Amino acid sequence: MQLRRLGRNAGHRRSLFRNSVTALFENEKIQTTEIKAKEISVIAEKMVTLAKKGDLGARRQAAAFINDSDVVKKLFETIGPRYAERAGGYTRILKVGPRRGDAAPMAIIELV
Repeated sequence: MQLRRLGRNAGHRRSLFRNSVTALFENEKIQTTEIKAKEISVIAEKMVTLAKKGDLGARRQAAAFINDSDVVKKLFETIGPRYAERAGGYTRILKVGPRRGDAAPMAIIELV
């Protein structure tokens, strides 16, 4: 999986994505920059696919990436079964417009 670097070193980037994906599954919607939203979407799709699989190995893989055990439980007990019949495309990215301070393009990423 080749993700964008986003001007950060590997540890910071991994931490950013782990926290963002955890927040996405916890709140089911977050606001971030468009580029980060696209990268978070790729990871979130893989986590939902693991949740649909639902076995112990998949749960451990998800728990190794997601920071909060309550969020892992929510992912496997509510979010995964919700998309059992869906083949893919579990996230939606809505463009919001430029951020006020630095005019970075912002987007909302949410679960469909």
